[in-house]
Amino acid sequence: MLAELRSRPGYDSLLGTLMRWLLIGISLTFLAALLIAPLITVFATALAKGIHAYLAVFDDPDTLSAIKLTLITAAVVVPANTVFGLSAAWCIAKFEFKGKSFFTTLIDLPMAVSPVIAGLVYVLLFGLQGWFGPWLQDHNISIIFALPGIILATMFVTLPYVARELIPLMQQLGNDEEEAAITLGAGGWLTFFRVTLPKVRWGLIYGIILCNARAMGEFGAVSVVSGHIRGLTNTMPLHVEILYREYNTVGAFAVASLLTLLAVVTLVIKTLVERRGYKRR
Repeated sequence: MLAELRSRPGYDSLLGTLMRWLLIGISLTFLAALLIAPLITVFATALAKGIHAYLAVFDDPDTLSAIKLTLITAAVVVPANTVFGLSAAWCIAKFEFKGKSFFTTLIDLPMAVSPVIAGLVYVLLFGLQGWFGPWLQDHNISIIFALPGIILATMFVTLPYVARELIPLMQQLGNDEEEAAITLGAGGWLTFFRVTLPKVRWGLIYGIILCNARAMGEFGAVSVVSGHIRGLTNTMPLHVEILYREYNTVGAFAVASLLTLLAVVTLVIKTLVERRGYKRR
């Protein structure tokens, strides 16, 4: 019976259609359970007491301070890691030097190290009992439990994003156009801005978007170095945790909804960049 069914015309096409719809159904089920349902829960809980209670959360000075600190941190970290990512990718893709493999491995290190451990390392270095703690205290410089520590910890965990997007892209594109530009008399900076940068701009934008998303949502490393000083060193993820522990469910989910909206905007921009880059290629 089964052999007879297999011999019928269109059996393979029918089987392929069934498998395709089965895989689509499994994917949609996972998305609904792990992504869509939590998103709906966030906004439903945030608006549980009405729009006025939701908006009142953002009149709180501590909430506004957390939002401001998150934006300041991202505004410092993203450009710094963009410059580093461009420089590192340029060196690795365009030049041969001793220690190149080790340098590439170091760039990937933040992805392998737990963010909590990264935060503890900065406490060990710059805390009051750390290696540089006494000197910093004598000179009235605060790093741990202050904005510089938050920026350093966030910069560490987001370090690879731009570089890892650009390194394989630059290696794939090769050096032919740069060598032609230099042969025609262009200098190093002119070659970079007129030849290299336009070729990798979509990968660069993609890396910046990912770096920004991680910078705004980082919790582990920032939690260790911030000290959880309300209104001073709490970013939005930390402020969500504090509100939730105080049983202020609406407040916690209201701030979480803002982070979710930022993530959704980031994903939309990421999708547009991917489509634009694909069309350009």
